[in-house]
Parts: sequence; structure tokens; C-alpha cells
Amino acid sequence: MTLWQTSLTYRVWVWLCNVYEDSALHRILAAVGRWCSEQIEDSRVLRPLCREGAVAREWRESLLCRLLSVLVNLPGTLLHAWYKAWNLTFEGSFFARLAFDMGDNASIAQFWCIAALWCIPYERWNNAYSFLTGVLLLLLFYAGAMRTGRRLEVDRVGVYPVLLLASVALAVVFSYAPGLSSRFLIYHVSAALLTLITVSAVRNGEDLKRLCAGAAVCVGGTGAYGIVQRLQGVKVNPSYVDLKVNAGMPGRVYSIFDNPNTFAQVLLLLLPLVLALVITAKHWQWKVIAAGIFCVGGMAMAMTYSRAAWVGLACSMAVFVFLWKPKLLPAFIALCVLAVPFLPTTVLNRILTITNTADSSTSSRVSLYRAAIEVIKRSPLTGAGLGTAATQEYIREFNLYHDKAPFVHAHNFYLEVWIQMGLLGVTGFVGSMLWNIKNAARAVRHSGPSVGRTVAAAAASAMCGAMVCGLADFLWNYPRVLCIFWFTFAMAIAGVKVCTEEAKYFLFR
Repeated sequence: MTLWQTSLTYRVWVWLCNVYEDSALHRILAAVGRWCSEQIEDSRVLRPLCREGAVAREWRESLLCRLLSVLVNLPGTLLHAWYKAWNLTFEGSFFARLAFDMGDNASIAQFWCIAALWCIPYERWNNAYSFLTGVLLLLLFYAGAMRTGRRLEVDRVGVYPVLLLASVALAVVFSYAPGLSSRFLIYHVSAALLTLITVSAVRNGEDLKRLCAGAAVCVGGTGAYGIVQRLQGVKVNPSYVDLKVNAGMPGRVYSIFDNPNTFAQVLLLLLPLVLALVITAKHWQWKVIAAGIFCVGGMAMAMTYSRAAWVGLACSMAVFVFLWKPKLLPAFIALCVLAVPFLPTTVLNRILTITNTADSSTSSRVSLYRAAIEVIKRSPLTGAGLGTAATQEYIREFNLYHDKAPFVHAHNFYLEVWIQMGLLGVTGFVGSMLWNIKNAARAVRHSGPSVGRTVAAAAASAMCGAMVCGLADFLWNYPRVLCIFWFTFAMAIAGVKVCTEEAKYFLFR
């Protein structure tokens, strides 16, 4: 027996679990859970999610997919041919073998990059870090491919993200201010590199847990600093909160970021991955550490007072339970309802202001939405140009925005993507989200308990939360958050990949 199993806390926990299992509440919730699970299994909502879809099937066999795969893998193919011709020379070199080993374990390098880069304070952050990291990871992957022949898996990324990346390039070409748009191109290229490498570098459940651990380091570090901020006292910033409607609300924590909404968006994207780590960790010590990090991140999320992120996280957790274990959905809803009276007064009051038009933060969005819609009316196909700077210039030039506060972005994910990248861009974006969530849901339903299944459900739920949060905010305003967003997107694909490989293993075993 372990030290934990002999402790008083463990015995009390076992006793409470036994009392609960013998209670009427457990029997009622179990019955409702079984009914809920049966309804979901036979529902018209879930059945379409379980079909792969014609677009996904056609993409893998399409000429465009094969061509892109050849192009992005050309350096690796040439290096592999070079290795086969001179393998004795390379294997005799210590530095060559070191490069091969590092490249073959690109997920380890990515873990250290995530842990280091995403905890850099805003004042010391440079957007070039993301691009340089993407290039470094790509070179490491090519180094590993030189010996093993591994390939960058363009086919797994899907057609919609490729369509979105094409719209990014076109948004620079047709931009109202090409000079302002061109510098934003590198941010999206960095995110694309991170997505492709994450999907291709993951080989098994251990790689997935390693990357989830990187996310946990970010959540734990930034979350702990956010709590320290709150304890030390955060000055109330009138630009972040309407003091007339939110009287008595403390200052909103922002951790290492310069904005509480940005901090909340990072937590929204990464907290589900930390939850996946709690579930999949093998040893109870790591489970406790991961659970502690999740609680720290949750507390920090509450202290951001970001309403859109709160709603997004609630939806994310509900979707996770729905995908991972549907029979627990009634219990989850019951716990959420029971928790409401115990929420701090400031949190409850903040929630009640979501639909309050007297709140300047809420009412100001109306003017932002009108300006964005005017841009769409004028340039529905091409938009104003890539990046917030180009859209600001367009709106200023045609006098489309009329409010005291400056126009930063549309405060709506879908409108902002449309005014930046046009119709092709918003189609690619929405298509990418729905395709990824659908694939993850299908993999979760058809897979047994595994790391891949849990991570796929967690990452897909994070995407759902981001889409809900995106109704009232724009998550790509900061390039670092842009990369975190696409990292989470890639984790869903990687989880599906691991599920598929595990299914093949057990099928041909």
C-alpha cells in the first residue's frame, strides 16, 4: 500500500464515496445519466457527427493535398536520401546522431518551448519568438526525418485550415493597406507551422501528455502570478470595467499579459488540456499536481472578470462531459446549479451585467458591430485587409465608426475574421472549427478509454468554448494567443490521430 492509501484523508475519502454510492441521490443521478447517455447515442445531433463527411475523404486523395505534401516534405525527402547514401558517415558523427535523436523527439523540444515562451511577461515578449520557434521545431523535425523518413502530415490538417491560410495570403494582396497587413502575415505563418508540427510530431499518448504538461506549466505559472496580483491588489482600470454598473468590483487580474481578457482567453484554451492531464496521469502524485494547477487556473479565470471567457469555459466544460462521458452530464449540470449561490457577490453581479445595456462595455459593442457590418457591405469578398491595423485604417478612412472609444477590433471573432480576410476567410475559419470538432466527436465516440480520446475531447471542447467566447471578443488580437489557439486546434487533430493509430494496432494485433 502507498503512503496515500494509508493516510487519514484517503480513508475519509473512501468513506464519503461509499456513503454517496449508497444514497438515493446517487441512484437518481445514475438513472438520469443512463437515460441521458441513451438519448445522446440515438440522437439526430450525434449521428451526423459520427460520419466522416465527403469533403474530408476527398481531401486526402486530392491532387492539391498530394502536391502540398510533396512540397512541405521535399527538404525532409532530400535529407533522407542524403542519409541513405552516406549513412555510415552520419552515424559515425556524434553531433549528427544528437540532431537525429532530438528531431525524433520533437514533442520534447516543443514542451520546453511552450513552457518557456508562454510564460514570458508581456513587456519582454517579442512576436518574432513564435516564428523563430516554429522554424526551430521545423528544422528539428526535418533532422529526425533525415534518418527515419517521417513526413509532415498535411493530409491530417484538413482542407479548411489550408483554405484559411490561402485567404490569409489573399488578404495581404487585396488589402486596403498592404504595408500594414504584410507584418501580420508572419504571425499566421508561425501559427500554421506550429499546427503542422504539433500534428506531425505526436506519435502516441505519451507525446500528448507531454504537450498537455507544457500547457499546464503555462496555466500554473501565469495563474499563480494572477492570484498573487489579486492578493497584492490590482488597481481598478476604468477602461476595463464600467464602475457605474460594477461598483465595488476589484481590479481585474491580467498576470503576465497586458489585458485581463487576453489572460482569460489563454486560460480558456488551455484549462481543458490541463483537465485531460488530470484524467490521464498514471500516478496519483501527478494527478494531484495537475488538479492543483487546474484549480489555480480556475481561480485566476474568475479573477479576470471576463464575462465572455466565463461563458466560454462553462460551455467548454459541458461539451467535454458530453463527449467524454455523457452519463455524467446531469450531475455536472446539477453541480453547476448548486454552485451558483456560493459564488462571490462580485462574480454574480458581473454575470448579471452580460445583458445589461447600461454597461458601457456591452453597449459599446453595438457601435463596433455596426462598423464591422459596414466594412462587410463595402468589401464582402476581400475584406479590408489582414490584421487589425488595416481594418482600423479602412474604418478611419471611410468614417464608419462613431464612438468615443477607439476602434481596436470588432469584439466578435466571426465579424473580425470576415472584415480582415473576406468571405473566403470566414468560410475557412468556421469550416475549420466545425470540421475539427466533428472529427474529434467521431473519434471519441468510436474509441475506448485512452489518452488520445481524452485529449481529443478536451481540445475539441476548448474549441467550442472559444467559438462561444468569440461571439463577444476577438481571440487573435495578440499573436501569442493566436499561436496558443492553433496549438489547441492541433491537439484535437493529434488526439484523433492517436485514437486512429490505437484502433489500427488493436485491429491487426
